Amino acid sequence: MTDAASPRARVDNVALGIGLSLFAIVIFGVQDAMAKLLVQGISPFQLAMMRFWAFAAFSLVLVARQAPLRQAFRSRHPWLQVARAVLLVVDIWLFAIALIDVPLAELQAIVLVYPLLATLFAIPILGEKVGMFRFVAVGVGFVGALVIVRPGGLPLDWGVLAGIGSAAAYALYIALTRKVSRHDSTATSMVYVGIVGLLLTSAVGVFFWAPLEPGSLLLVGAVMLTSTAAHGLMMVALARAPASTLQPFNYMSLPLGITLSYVVFGHLIDPVALLGGAVIVGAGLVVMARERYLARQGRETAAVAAEESPTH
Repeated sequence: MTDAASPRARVDNVALGIGLSLFAIVIFGVQDAMAKLLVQGISPFQLAMMRFWAFAAFSLVLVARQAPLRQAFRSRHPWLQVARAVLLVVDIWLFAIALIDVPLAELQAIVLVYPLLATLFAIPILGEKVGMFRFVAVGVGFVGALVIVRPGGLPLDWGVLAGIGSAAAYALYIALTRKVSRHDSTATSMVYVGIVGLLLTSAVGVFFWAPLEPGSLLLVGAVMLTSTAAHGLMMVALARAPASTLQPFNYMSLPLGITLSYVVFGHLIDPVALLGGAVIVGAGLVVMARERYLARQGRETAAVAAEESPTH
């Protein structure tokens, strides 16, 4: 019997991993467009609840195929696992609320500050040291966000604040995920997110339940299916290529969001907001490149130290 906590050997296929990652990003983008259509008529809390019904079923079935579920519930950090799940739910709630009024293209640009926020959150949560180079890049990224909500740009209303809150919640979720991954398996992290998310969204969503028209019901079903499919594709992609290799491709969500915003909603992002989005993406890529460089330097230093250390 396979232990859910034991890692499986990964066979890298970077090209396949990148292809699956891009496919998942496209599906997530289409799902966001469908969600924006839905939240014009139903509560974001009802939509989030139904999404987690699908995700919880997906995660439980996937983990149960590998090992007994009771093994997956064993965690060195159960309260951090619960906090992760709550943060992901808050992220989804706030993103759905922002979708009501904020154009899809601008919202995608704003939430892309999450890698920059994750860099800052890693300082107190993971004890990481961030030098001046990355601090400057993070600051430049935040300037890009200010450009989008400049006077005459997006109004700084509850929708924009919800988008910023969504990015912050997701960045905290990433930092805590990195922390618990030091001791807990991926299966454990998935089960906690699925179960806690199911319970929390259902406890809130039931108070916002409203009957769905046939068209809305079909669209909700499509969101549930695409959400599950995209998560599955991303998991397979991460099993075929390192996360550091795939992470920059997440920024493809911005041009995709711009395209879908125009095709589906007839909204074209204004040039200055596009510039702000480009600044955010550029700053995020610089931070990623710096982190990869420092990680590579650390591995080389460790290898040299190992060669120079006594053998007895």
